Amino acid sequence: MEMDYVHSWSGEQTAQPPARSLLRRAIAASALGNATEWFDYGIYAYGLTYISAALFPGSTAQATLFALATFAISFLVRPLGGLFWGPLGDRLGRKHVLALTIIMMSVATLLVGLVPTYASIGWWAPALLVILRMIQGFSTGGEYGGAATFMAEYAPDKKRGFCGSFLEFATLAGFSLGALLMLGCSVVLGNTAMHAWGWRLPFLIAAPLGLIGFYLRSKLEDTPVFRELEQTKHNEPHSCVTLKKLLTDYWRPLVLLGALVVALNVVNYVLLAYMPTFMQKQLGMSDNMSLLVPLLGMLAMMVFLPLAGTFSDRIGRKNVWWFSLVGLFVAAIPMFMLMKLGVVGALIGFSVLGLLYVPQLASISAMFPAMFPTQVRYAGMAIAYNVSTSIFGGTAPMVNEWLVARTGNALVPAYYMMAACVIGAIALIFVTETSGCSLRGQGIPGKQPPPLR
Repeated sequence: MEMDYVHSWSGEQTAQPPARSLLRRAIAASALGNATEWFDYGIYAYGLTYISAALFPGSTAQATLFALATFAISFLVRPLGGLFWGPLGDRLGRKHVLALTIIMMSVATLLVGLVPTYASIGWWAPALLVILRMIQGFSTGGEYGGAATFMAEYAPDKKRGFCGSFLEFATLAGFSLGALLMLGCSVVLGNTAMHAWGWRLPFLIAAPLGLIGFYLRSKLEDTPVFRELEQTKHNEPHSCVTLKKLLTDYWRPLVLLGALVVALNVVNYVLLAYMPTFMQKQLGMSDNMSLLVPLLGMLAMMVFLPLAGTFSDRIGRKNVWWFSLVGLFVAAIPMFMLMKLGVVGALIGFSVLGLLYVPQLASISAMFPAMFPTQVRYAGMAIAYNVSTSIFGGTAPMVNEWLVARTGNALVPAYYMMAACVIGAIALIFVTETSGCSLRGQGIPGKQPPPLR
Protein backbone atom coordinates (compact mmCIF):
# COMPACT_ATOMS: atom_id res chain seq x y z
CA MET A 1 0.00 0.00 0.00
CA GLU A 2 1.48 3.36 -1.00
CA MET A 3 1.25 6.34 1.31
CA ASP A 4 -0.93 9.19 0.10
CA TYR A 5 0.14 12.80 0.58
CA VAL A 6 -1.80 16.05 0.75
CA HIS A 7 -0.63 19.67 0.88
CA SER A 8 -1.40 21.82 3.90
CA TRP A 9 -2.30 25.52 3.72
CA SER A 10 1.40 26.35 4.15
CA GLY A 11 2.38 24.21 1.17
CA GLU A 12 4.08 21.58 3.32
CA GLN A 13 3.53 18.01 2.22
CA THR A 14 1.69 16.04 4.89
CA ALA A 15 1.26 12.28 5.08
CA GLN A 16 -2.20 10.89 5.53
CA PRO A 17 -2.46 8.27 8.27
CA PRO A 18 -2.38 4.64 7.12
CA ALA A 19 -5.58 2.62 6.92
CA ARG A 20 -6.67 1.01 10.18
CA SER A 21 -6.12 -2.54 8.91
CA LEU A 22 -2.56 -1.68 7.84
CA LEU A 23 -1.90 0.04 11.16
CA ARG A 24 -3.15 -3.00 13.07
CA ARG A 25 -0.87 -5.30 11.05
CA ALA A 26 2.08 -2.98 11.68
CA ILE A 27 1.35 -2.99 15.42
CA ALA A 28 1.06 -6.78 15.44
CA ALA A 29 4.29 -7.24 13.47
CA SER A 30 6.21 -4.92 15.79
CA ALA A 31 4.71 -6.29 18.98
CA LEU A 32 5.23 -9.97 18.26
CA GLY A 33 9.00 -9.60 18.04
CA ASN A 34 9.04 -7.78 21.35
CA ALA A 35 6.85 -10.50 22.85
CA THR A 36 9.27 -13.17 21.60
CA GLU A 37 12.23 -11.31 23.13
CA TRP A 38 10.53 -10.98 26.50
CA PHE A 39 9.15 -14.51 26.37
CA ASP A 40 12.77 -15.62 26.56
CA TYR A 41 13.44 -13.31 29.51
CA GLY A 42 10.34 -14.64 31.25
CA ILE A 43 11.21 -18.31 30.98
CA TYR A 44 14.85 -17.64 31.89
CA ALA A 45 14.00 -15.51 34.95
CA TYR A 46 11.25 -17.84 36.15
CA GLY A 47 13.21 -20.99 35.39
CA LEU A 48 16.45 -19.70 36.89
CA THR A 49 16.44 -22.24 39.72
CA TYR A 50 16.14 -25.18 37.33
CA ILE A 51 18.52 -23.77 34.69
CA SER A 52 21.25 -23.05 37.25
CA ALA A 53 20.97 -26.55 38.74
CA ALA A 54 21.05 -28.25 35.31
CA LEU A 55 23.76 -26.28 33.53
CA PHE A 56 26.09 -24.93 36.22
CA PRO A 57 28.34 -26.53 38.85
CA GLY A 58 28.74 -25.64 42.53
CA SER A 59 26.33 -24.91 45.36
CA THR A 60 22.86 -23.52 44.79
CA ALA A 61 24.01 -19.97 45.61
CA GLN A 62 27.01 -20.21 43.29
CA ALA A 63 25.01 -21.72 40.45
CA THR A 64 22.34 -19.01 40.82
CA LEU A 65 24.96 -16.27 40.62
CA PHE A 66 26.49 -17.94 37.54
CA ALA A 67 23.06 -18.10 35.90
CA LEU A 68 22.39 -14.41 36.67
CA ALA A 69 25.81 -13.52 35.27
CA THR A 70 24.95 -15.43 32.08
CA PHE A 71 21.70 -13.46 31.88
CA ALA A 72 23.79 -10.28 32.08
CA ILE A 73 26.28 -11.48 29.44
CA SER A 74 23.63 -11.34 26.73
CA PHE A 75 23.24 -7.64 27.46
CA LEU A 76 26.95 -6.94 27.06
CA VAL A 77 26.77 -7.77 23.34
CA ARG A 78 23.58 -5.79 22.75
CA PRO A 79 25.52 -2.61 21.90
CA LEU A 80 27.35 -4.57 19.18
CA GLY A 81 23.97 -5.61 17.84
CA GLY A 82 22.81 -2.00 17.94
CA LEU A 83 25.93 -0.82 16.12
CA PHE A 84 25.40 -3.48 13.43
CA TRP A 85 21.62 -3.55 12.97
CA GLY A 86 20.87 0.14 13.61
CA PRO A 87 22.78 1.68 10.66
CA LEU A 88 21.64 -1.25 8.52
CA GLY A 89 18.01 -0.47 9.35
CA ASP A 90 18.50 3.18 8.38
CA ARG A 91 20.14 2.17 5.11
CA LEU A 92 18.13 -0.87 3.94
CA GLY A 93 14.85 -0.29 5.75
CA ARG A 94 13.23 -1.24 9.02
CA LYS A 95 11.29 -4.34 7.99
CA HIS A 96 14.19 -6.31 6.46
CA VAL A 97 16.30 -6.03 9.59
CA LEU A 98 13.38 -6.83 11.89
CA ALA A 99 12.57 -9.99 9.92
CA LEU A 100 16.14 -11.24 10.47
CA THR A 101 16.41 -10.35 14.15
CA ILE A 102 13.24 -12.19 15.17
CA ILE A 103 14.42 -15.40 13.48
CA MET A 104 17.86 -15.24 15.14
CA MET A 105 16.31 -14.55 18.50
CA SER A 106 13.73 -17.34 18.40
CA VAL A 107 16.17 -19.98 17.10
CA ALA A 108 18.68 -19.17 19.86
CA THR A 109 15.94 -19.39 22.50
CA LEU A 110 14.84 -22.76 21.11
CA LEU A 111 18.41 -24.10 21.28
CA VAL A 112 18.78 -23.07 24.94
CA GLY A 113 16.14 -25.66 25.71
CA LEU A 114 18.26 -28.32 23.99
CA VAL A 115 21.60 -27.69 25.76
CA PRO A 116 22.81 -30.89 27.54
CA THR A 117 23.29 -30.77 31.30
CA TYR A 118 26.54 -30.04 33.13
CA ALA A 119 26.51 -33.63 34.37
CA SER A 120 26.53 -34.83 30.74
CA ILE A 121 29.09 -32.59 29.04
CA GLY A 122 30.74 -30.61 31.84
CA TRP A 123 31.80 -27.03 31.16
CA TRP A 124 30.49 -27.23 27.60
CA ALA A 125 26.98 -26.79 29.05
CA PRO A 126 27.50 -23.29 30.47
CA ALA A 127 29.74 -22.43 27.50
CA LEU A 128 26.98 -23.28 25.02
CA LEU A 129 24.47 -21.34 27.09
CA VAL A 130 26.73 -18.29 27.07
CA ILE A 131 27.15 -18.51 23.27
CA LEU A 132 23.39 -18.75 22.74
CA ARG A 133 22.73 -15.88 25.15
CA MET A 134 25.24 -13.78 23.20
CA ILE A 135 23.43 -14.56 19.93
CA GLN A 136 20.18 -13.53 21.60
CA GLY A 137 21.77 -10.32 22.83
CA PHE A 138 23.20 -9.52 19.39
CA SER A 139 19.84 -9.97 17.68
CA THR A 140 17.99 -8.11 20.43
CA GLY A 141 20.37 -5.19 19.86
CA GLY A 142 18.47 -4.52 16.65
CA GLU A 143 15.06 -5.76 17.77
CA TYR A 144 13.69 -3.24 20.22
CA GLY A 145 15.07 -0.10 18.59
CA GLY A 146 13.77 -1.27 15.24
CA ALA A 147 10.37 -2.36 16.54
CA ALA A 148 9.85 0.96 18.37
CA THR A 149 10.95 2.90 15.27
CA PHE A 150 8.71 0.81 13.02
CA MET A 151 5.74 1.32 15.35
CA ALA A 152 6.32 5.05 15.80
CA GLU A 153 6.69 5.72 12.08
CA TYR A 154 3.48 3.88 11.25
CA ALA A 155 1.37 5.43 14.03
CA PRO A 156 -0.63 8.66 13.55
CA ASP A 157 1.08 11.61 15.22
CA LYS A 158 -1.78 12.26 17.64
CA LYS A 159 -2.06 8.61 18.70
CA ARG A 160 1.58 7.57 18.80
CA GLY A 161 1.52 7.00 22.56
CA PHE A 162 -1.60 4.84 22.39
CA CYS A 163 -0.28 2.76 19.47
CA GLY A 164 3.18 2.48 21.01
CA SER A 165 1.76 1.22 24.29
CA PHE A 166 0.87 -2.04 22.56
CA LEU A 167 4.55 -2.72 21.96
CA GLU A 168 5.02 -2.62 25.73
CA PHE A 169 1.80 -4.57 26.22
CA ALA A 170 3.51 -7.25 24.14
CA THR A 171 6.58 -6.95 26.37
CA LEU A 172 4.56 -7.88 29.44
CA ALA A 173 2.46 -10.39 27.51
CA GLY A 174 5.57 -12.23 26.30
CA PHE A 175 7.16 -12.15 29.73
CA SER A 176 3.89 -13.27 31.37
CA LEU A 177 3.43 -16.09 28.85
CA GLY A 178 6.93 -17.34 29.57
CA ALA A 179 6.36 -17.04 33.30
CA LEU A 180 2.96 -18.79 33.09
CA LEU A 181 4.42 -21.64 31.06
CA MET A 182 7.28 -22.14 33.50
CA LEU A 183 4.93 -21.90 36.48
CA GLY A 184 2.37 -24.21 34.84
CA CYS A 185 5.01 -26.81 34.05
CA SER A 186 6.25 -26.58 37.64
CA VAL A 187 2.76 -27.16 39.06
CA VAL A 188 1.85 -29.99 36.67
CA LEU A 189 5.17 -31.83 36.49
CA GLY A 190 6.49 -31.33 39.99
CA ASN A 191 9.93 -30.37 41.23
CA THR A 192 11.73 -33.60 40.31
CA ALA A 193 10.57 -33.65 36.69
CA MET A 194 11.21 -29.92 36.31
CA HIS A 195 14.82 -30.32 37.39
CA ALA A 196 15.25 -33.36 35.16
CA TRP A 197 13.70 -32.11 31.90
CA GLY A 198 10.53 -30.07 32.39
CA TRP A 199 12.28 -26.67 32.42
CA ARG A 200 13.16 -27.20 28.76
CA LEU A 201 9.58 -27.31 27.47
CA PRO A 202 8.83 -23.53 27.49
CA PHE A 203 11.97 -22.82 25.44
CA LEU A 204 10.60 -24.93 22.59
CA ILE A 205 7.64 -22.54 22.12
CA ALA A 206 9.97 -19.80 20.81
CA ALA A 207 10.24 -21.36 17.32
CA PRO A 208 6.58 -20.96 16.29
CA LEU A 209 6.45 -17.46 17.80
CA GLY A 210 9.45 -16.47 15.70
CA LEU A 211 7.99 -17.94 12.51
CA ILE A 212 4.72 -16.06 12.95
CA GLY A 213 6.59 -12.80 13.59
CA PHE A 214 8.83 -13.35 10.57
CA TYR A 215 5.79 -13.92 8.34
CA LEU A 216 3.99 -10.78 9.55
CA ARG A 217 7.05 -8.58 9.17
CA SER A 218 8.05 -9.88 5.74
CA LYS A 219 4.54 -9.22 4.36
CA LEU A 220 4.42 -5.55 5.37
CA GLU A 221 5.77 -2.60 3.43
CA ASP A 222 8.35 -0.47 5.14
CA THR A 223 7.15 2.52 7.13
CA PRO A 224 5.66 5.51 5.25
CA VAL A 225 8.19 7.84 6.89
CA PHE A 226 11.15 5.73 5.72
CA ARG A 227 9.74 5.33 2.21
CA GLU A 228 9.34 9.09 1.94
CA LEU A 229 12.99 9.52 2.97
CA GLU A 230 13.98 6.96 0.34
CA GLN A 231 12.30 9.12 -2.31
CA THR A 232 14.22 12.22 -1.22
CA LYS A 233 17.55 10.37 -1.43
CA HIS A 234 17.42 10.66 -5.20
CA ASN A 235 17.86 14.42 -4.77
CA GLU A 236 19.93 14.28 -1.57
CA PRO A 237 22.58 11.58 -2.04
CA HIS A 238 24.24 12.32 1.32
CA SER A 239 21.12 11.91 3.45
CA CYS A 240 22.36 8.54 4.74
CA VAL A 241 24.28 9.56 7.86
CA THR A 242 27.44 7.70 8.89
CA LEU A 243 28.01 6.39 12.40
CA LYS A 244 30.69 9.04 13.00
CA LYS A 245 28.26 11.80 12.03
CA LEU A 246 25.62 10.28 14.31
CA LEU A 247 27.99 10.39 17.28
CA THR A 248 29.19 13.94 16.58
CA ASP A 249 25.98 15.65 15.42
CA TYR A 250 23.45 13.84 17.61
CA TRP A 251 25.45 13.25 20.80
CA ARG A 252 22.94 15.12 22.92
CA PRO A 253 19.87 12.92 22.22
CA LEU A 254 22.14 9.85 22.50
CA VAL A 255 23.22 10.89 26.01
CA LEU A 256 19.73 11.93 27.11
CA LEU A 257 18.13 8.73 25.85
CA GLY A 258 20.83 6.66 27.53
CA ALA A 259 20.16 8.37 30.86
CA LEU A 260 16.40 7.85 30.54
CA VAL A 261 17.03 4.17 29.83
CA VAL A 262 18.98 3.89 33.10
CA ALA A 263 15.81 4.76 35.00
CA LEU A 264 13.58 2.72 32.71
CA ASN A 265 15.54 -0.52 32.68
CA VAL A 266 16.89 -0.63 36.21
CA VAL A 267 13.28 -0.51 37.43
CA ASN A 268 12.24 -2.89 34.66
CA TYR A 269 14.76 -5.64 35.35
CA VAL A 270 14.52 -5.35 39.12
CA LEU A 271 10.74 -5.76 38.99
CA LEU A 272 10.45 -8.30 36.18
CA ALA A 273 13.67 -10.32 36.05
CA TYR A 274 15.05 -10.18 39.60
CA MET A 275 11.89 -10.21 41.70
CA PRO A 276 11.21 -14.00 41.60
CA THR A 277 14.76 -14.68 42.87
CA PHE A 278 14.46 -11.90 45.47
CA MET A 279 11.12 -13.13 46.81
CA GLN A 280 12.34 -16.71 47.07
CA LYS A 281 15.77 -16.09 48.60
CA GLN A 282 15.26 -12.88 50.61
CA LEU A 283 11.58 -13.07 51.55
CA GLY A 284 11.45 -16.86 52.02
CA MET A 285 8.54 -17.52 49.68
CA SER A 286 7.97 -20.91 48.07
CA ASP A 287 9.12 -21.47 44.49
CA ASN A 288 5.63 -21.26 43.04
CA MET A 289 4.50 -18.28 45.14
CA SER A 290 7.62 -16.30 44.25
CA LEU A 291 6.65 -16.80 40.60
CA LEU A 292 2.94 -16.14 41.04
CA VAL A 293 3.10 -12.80 42.92
CA PRO A 294 5.08 -10.88 40.23
CA LEU A 295 2.98 -12.51 37.53
CA LEU A 296 -0.26 -11.19 39.05
CA GLY A 297 1.32 -7.75 39.34
CA MET A 298 2.34 -7.81 35.67
CA LEU A 299 -1.18 -8.73 34.58
CA ALA A 300 -2.45 -5.66 36.45
CA MET A 301 0.16 -3.53 34.69
CA MET A 302 -0.97 -4.75 31.27
CA VAL A 303 -4.51 -3.47 31.86
CA PHE A 304 -3.30 0.11 32.37
CA LEU A 305 -0.71 0.34 29.57
CA PRO A 306 -3.03 1.55 26.76
CA LEU A 307 -4.62 4.05 29.16
CA ALA A 308 -1.22 5.44 30.12
CA GLY A 309 -0.23 5.62 26.44
CA THR A 310 -3.37 7.65 25.71
CA PHE A 311 -2.58 10.00 28.59
CA SER A 312 0.89 10.59 27.14
CA ASP A 313 -0.77 11.70 23.88
CA ARG A 314 -3.00 14.15 25.75
CA ILE A 315 -0.77 15.61 28.47
CA GLY A 316 2.70 14.91 27.05
CA ARG A 317 5.40 12.26 27.43
CA LYS A 318 7.40 14.29 29.95
CA ASN A 319 4.45 14.77 32.29
CA VAL A 320 3.73 11.05 32.57
CA TRP A 321 7.44 10.39 33.09
CA TRP A 322 7.62 12.94 35.92
CA PHE A 323 4.68 11.25 37.61
CA SER A 324 6.37 7.85 37.29
CA LEU A 325 9.87 8.90 38.38
CA VAL A 326 8.71 10.87 41.42
CA GLY A 327 6.21 8.18 42.39
CA LEU A 328 8.79 5.39 42.23
CA PHE A 329 11.36 7.42 44.18
CA VAL A 330 8.87 8.08 46.98
CA ALA A 331 7.30 4.61 47.08
CA ALA A 332 10.34 2.34 46.61
CA ILE A 333 11.39 1.95 50.26
CA PRO A 334 7.84 1.72 51.73
CA MET A 335 6.80 -0.89 49.16
CA PHE A 336 9.89 -3.06 49.67
CA MET A 337 9.31 -2.89 53.44
CA LEU A 338 5.71 -3.93 52.81
CA MET A 339 6.89 -6.91 50.77
CA LYS A 340 8.73 -8.26 53.81
CA LEU A 341 5.45 -8.66 55.74
CA GLY A 342 4.15 -11.64 53.75
CA VAL A 343 2.48 -12.73 50.53
CA VAL A 344 -0.30 -10.11 50.62
CA GLY A 345 2.20 -7.34 51.35
CA ALA A 346 4.45 -8.59 48.56
CA LEU A 347 1.57 -8.57 46.09
CA ILE A 348 0.51 -5.04 47.06
CA GLY A 349 4.08 -3.72 47.09
CA PHE A 350 4.94 -5.18 43.70
CA SER A 351 1.66 -4.01 42.15
CA VAL A 352 2.07 -0.43 43.41
CA LEU A 353 5.61 -0.21 42.04
CA GLY A 354 4.50 -1.83 38.79
CA LEU A 355 1.62 0.60 38.29
CA LEU A 356 3.89 3.57 39.03
CA TYR A 357 6.27 2.23 36.40
CA VAL A 358 3.55 1.85 33.75
CA PRO A 359 3.59 5.53 32.57
CA GLN A 360 7.26 5.18 31.62
CA LEU A 361 6.79 1.85 29.92
CA ALA A 362 3.69 2.94 28.00
CA SER A 363 5.30 6.02 26.45
CA ILE A 364 8.82 4.95 25.46
CA SER A 365 7.90 3.55 22.04
CA ALA A 366 6.50 6.96 21.14
CA MET A 367 9.03 9.08 23.01
CA PHE A 368 12.42 7.52 22.27
CA PRO A 369 12.29 7.23 18.44
CA ALA A 370 11.08 10.85 18.28
CA MET A 371 14.38 12.03 19.79
CA PHE A 372 16.12 11.43 16.42
CA PRO A 373 15.51 12.41 12.76
CA THR A 374 14.45 9.78 10.25
CA GLN A 375 17.85 9.15 8.65
CA VAL A 376 19.47 8.13 11.97
CA ARG A 377 16.41 7.09 13.97
CA TYR A 378 16.98 3.33 13.94
CA ALA A 379 20.71 3.63 14.62
CA GLY A 380 20.37 6.33 17.29
CA MET A 381 17.62 4.48 19.09
CA ALA A 382 19.37 1.09 18.90
CA ILE A 383 22.80 2.30 19.99
CA ALA A 384 21.77 4.57 22.89
CA TYR A 385 19.14 2.15 24.17
CA ASN A 386 21.34 -0.92 24.07
CA VAL A 387 24.53 0.62 25.47
CA SER A 388 22.61 1.90 28.49
CA THR A 389 20.63 -1.32 28.87
CA SER A 390 23.76 -3.49 28.72
CA ILE A 391 25.49 -1.52 31.46
CA PHE A 392 22.63 -0.77 33.83
CA GLY A 393 19.61 -2.90 32.86
CA GLY A 394 20.72 -6.47 32.22
CA THR A 395 23.20 -6.33 35.07
CA ALA A 396 20.57 -5.19 37.60
CA PRO A 397 19.55 -8.70 38.79
CA MET A 398 23.16 -9.81 39.28
CA VAL A 399 24.25 -6.54 40.96
CA ASN A 400 21.29 -6.55 43.32
CA GLU A 401 21.84 -10.19 44.24
CA TRP A 402 25.51 -9.50 44.97
CA LEU A 403 24.82 -6.35 46.98
CA VAL A 404 22.06 -7.96 49.04
CA ALA A 405 24.37 -10.90 49.81
CA ARG A 406 27.26 -8.60 50.78
CA THR A 407 25.23 -6.14 52.88
CA GLY A 408 22.45 -8.38 54.18
CA ASN A 409 20.07 -5.49 53.46
CA ALA A 410 16.89 -6.50 51.62
CA LEU A 411 16.20 -2.83 50.75
CA VAL A 412 19.16 -2.64 48.33
CA PRO A 413 16.89 -3.02 45.25
CA ALA A 414 14.83 -0.05 46.47
CA TYR A 415 17.92 2.14 46.81
CA TYR A 416 19.11 0.99 43.39
CA MET A 417 15.79 1.95 41.80
CA MET A 418 15.78 5.35 43.54
CA ALA A 419 19.27 6.19 42.27
CA ALA A 420 18.22 5.25 38.73
CA CYS A 421 15.14 7.49 38.99
CA VAL A 422 17.34 10.44 39.97
CA ILE A 423 19.48 9.92 36.85
CA GLY A 424 16.37 9.73 34.69
CA ALA A 425 14.90 12.88 36.24
CA ILE A 426 18.05 14.92 35.55
CA ALA A 427 17.96 13.85 31.89
CA LEU A 428 14.23 14.49 31.58
CA ILE A 429 14.75 18.18 32.35
CA PHE A 430 16.60 18.58 29.04
CA VAL A 431 14.38 16.37 26.86
CA THR A 432 12.20 18.05 24.22
CA GLU A 433 8.47 17.29 24.37
CA THR A 434 7.45 15.55 21.12
CA SER A 435 3.84 14.59 21.79
CA GLY A 436 1.86 15.22 18.59
CA CYS A 437 4.98 16.16 16.57
CA SER A 438 5.50 14.70 13.11
CA LEU A 439 8.37 12.24 12.64
CA ARG A 440 8.73 13.10 8.95
CA GLY A 441 11.75 14.78 7.45
CA GLN A 442 15.41 15.05 8.34
CA GLY A 443 15.14 17.32 11.37
CA ILE A 444 14.76 16.37 15.02
CA PRO A 445 11.02 16.25 15.84
CA GLY A 446 9.93 19.20 17.98
CA LYS A 447 13.02 21.23 17.04
CA GLN A 448 13.44 23.56 14.12
CA PRO A 449 17.17 24.39 14.56
CA PRO A 450 19.84 21.91 13.37
CA PRO A 451 21.22 19.39 15.86
CA LEU A 452 23.69 20.66 18.44
CA ARG A 453 27.35 19.98 17.71
